[in-house]
This record gives sequence, structure tokens and C-alpha cells, in this order.
Amino acid sequence: MLYFLSAIAFFFLITGLILIHEFGHFLAARKAGVVVEEFGFGLPPRAKSLFTWQGTIFSLNWIPFGGFVRLKGENGDKADRESKGSFSHAPILTRSLILVAGVAMNFLLAMLIFFFGFSYGQWIPTYLSMDDMERAASQGTIHLKLGVAIDDVLTGGTAADAGITKGSILVSVDGQAVTHPSDVIEFQKGKNSVSYTTVPVDGGTEVTKAVRVEQGKTGVYLQGIALELSAPRRNVFVAALLSLRETKVVTEQTVLGIGKLFSSLAQRGQVPEGVTGIVGIAQLTYKSVEKGFMVYLRLVALLSLSLAVLNILPFPALDGGRLVFVLSEIFYKPDNRRVEIVTNTVGFGILLLVIIIVTLYDVLRLFS
Repeated sequence: MLYFLSAIAFFFLITGLILIHEFGHFLAARKAGVVVEEFGFGLPPRAKSLFTWQGTIFSLNWIPFGGFVRLKGENGDKADRESKGSFSHAPILTRSLILVAGVAMNFLLAMLIFFFGFSYGQWIPTYLSMDDMERAASQGTIHLKLGVAIDDVLTGGTAADAGITKGSILVSVDGQAVTHPSDVIEFQKGKNSVSYTTVPVDGGTEVTKAVRVEQGKTGVYLQGIALELSAPRRNVFVAALLSLRETKVVTEQTVLGIGKLFSSLAQRGQVPEGVTGIVGIAQLTYKSVEKGFMVYLRLVALLSLSLAVLNILPFPALDGGRLVFVLSEIFYKPDNRRVEIVTNTVGFGILLLVIIIVTLYDVLRLFS
């Protein structure tokens, strides 16, 4: 049953985000007086024309993912492009707004979901460091109880000789509670031996063991962790601010991730960790559905932002790339669109190749 629900959730995730994106183009075009010839559910070839509304054909297509909007004069001949109601005939500002409208819808959706999550769902904002979390806790944004985890134990070190295990929580040193790795360093200073009190990360009985100290070290790698992490109920104003902050943080991380992807592919021919494609998204969907609706909803928001950021990049075939060509008409209006068409075709081919490579890495990780 979980696999079936995950499949349905995955379908609505991918198709829903694309349709919302296309709906942004549709609304902006209609508002600007540009003729929308077709709004397609799914991708061509067309299976059936559902109905026609104010000159727009709403169609059902055979490939059941995503959707598209076809505007008058986007890909027609010169006479079609220069006719009334044509996208190409519209002013530069109008075309620019139509192109960014899809991205705006994805941003808006993500922000609305974040607002709901931070107000009703008591979500934890994204923090990039433990210092950021501590600052947020001091401001009352979150409740945080810090602890120290033994991230690794050096083979042949004194902690290994004493039987200290990797992955356990270090509760105290010589009976003094520790909440930060620096506490351990301070409590060991000038001593030849200390007692470590540890507890398994999944809970259990505390164990105290004597550990020799050599030059202030015991051969453990320590990491600060959150033992308790929760959020209070928030009012509308705080939730709105947090949704803006979350949008900014996730957008910045998405841009960095895309940059790392292309840099890694160009330099080493590899897909970096943390970058995933359609197979990885399917896995994430399954895990989010397993954990509950609110986790799934947060995934929807994150992917909506990712789609927005990707589309606004000034890369051929994407909305951002098309926007570059539109804005270039401020300085020079070409007699034909051959250069734009060829550039977008090449760009689409490069994007398709990247998608295939990322998907292959997803499959390899799946079986590794």
C-alpha cells in the first residue's frame, strides 16, 4: 500500500509542480492579451481535446507527466509571429513577465507551503551550521538541547583501547556534563586520565570508562549534535518571516548545488553527492510519504523552489535563456529567430544529456 501511495504522490508531485508553473504562463499571457492556443495536461502527442475555453484548447496528452502551454506565435512563421495576439508581437516587458510568471508561481507555492508549515506544522527552519541553530535557540525560534557525539574513534588511540564506541553520545567527562566539543577539550586539559560517560545514540544504559589522555587527546572525533530539537507555535508575522528566510536559504543552496553539478561534470565527469534526478526524487517521495504528509509537503516546497531556480537560469531552452533573447531586443531585433532556435535546441540537448547522466548516477547509487 505504501508503494502505491508513493507512486501516486510522486505523480502529483512532478505533474502538479509543472502544471502550476505552466498555469503561471497561462495567466500572465491571458492578462496581457496574448492568445493561448493550448493548455496541455501531459506531454504530446495529444490523446484528446477535453474542451475549448475562450479560444484555448485544453487537451489530454499521452505522456502522463507535466504539461505545457502553447502561445500564439511562439514557433510559427513570420506572419503568425507578427499578428495580433502573438507572443512574439507583444512588447518586451510583456513577454518578459509572461516568461517569469511560471517561476513566480513556483516561488509563490513554496512560500505558501513554508508559511503553512512554520505556523501550523511547527517546522524547523533550515540551518547551515550548529552556530546558526544556537543563535536561533537563543532568540526563541526553536528549542534546542545540544550534545556531543563520538563521530569516530581512532584505531590504536586510548579511547579505542578503553572500549569507547563510535556513534555513541558523550554525556560527561569526569562527571561534568558536556554540550559542546570544546567542553571536552577544556575538561581534559592538563590531565593524564579522564572518565567518559557514554550512552548509545538510540538510548540505553549509561556506561562510564576510564580513558588515558595523551597530549590532551584521546583519539576521538567529536561532533556537536542536537539531542532535542523542536519549534513552538508561531504567529502569522513570525511564520511569514521564516517562510521568506527559508525561501532565501533554499534558493541559495539550490544555486550552489547546480553550480557544483556543472563544475563537477566539466572537471571530473561525475555527479556530486547531494545532487539527484528523477530516480532520487522518487526515493525521496517514498521516504517522505513513509514519514507523513507534512514531510511530503515540505518536499513539494523544496522541489517547487528547485524547479523555479532551474528555470530562471540564463541557459538556452529554459525560461531564463528565452528571457535573455527577449531582453537582447532592447539593443538589437533580429530579422529571424534562427540563432535563437538553434541555441535553444543545443541547450535542450545539453540539458537532456545532463538529466540522463544524473539519472544513471541515481540508479548506480540505488544498487551500491
